[in-house]
Amino acid sequence: MRTGNEPLHARSPLKIRCGLALWGLLWTVAGAVAFGNAGRPEWAAACAALAMVAAADLAMVIRHIRQGPHYQPGKDVPPYAPDRGRNDTFGIRNGTGRRRGTRP
Repeated sequence: MRTGNEPLHARSPLKIRCGLALWGLLWTVAGAVAFGNAGRPEWAAACAALAMVAAADLAMVIRHIRQGPHYQPGKDVPPYAPDRGRNDTFGIRNGTGRRRGTRP
């Protein structure tokens, strides 16, 4: 079932992303430790760098999950309609043909 009005407001399955980021974090930390113990500092550094990327992704996903249904909708939350008047710098006008926020 689609949960967004793709491609404008596609919604990511954050619980799956959280699990995959955690899995990647565990494997890269284990790889850094294993390569460090094996005397391969270059590979240990590469795994540590990937662990930092996975940790940053995990932190972002957890933040989005905590922000509620805007980022983690349930099946009862309908897709958000696009805001067709916010980007005035790109010349988008509201339904009446005027710039948003101006008076007649």
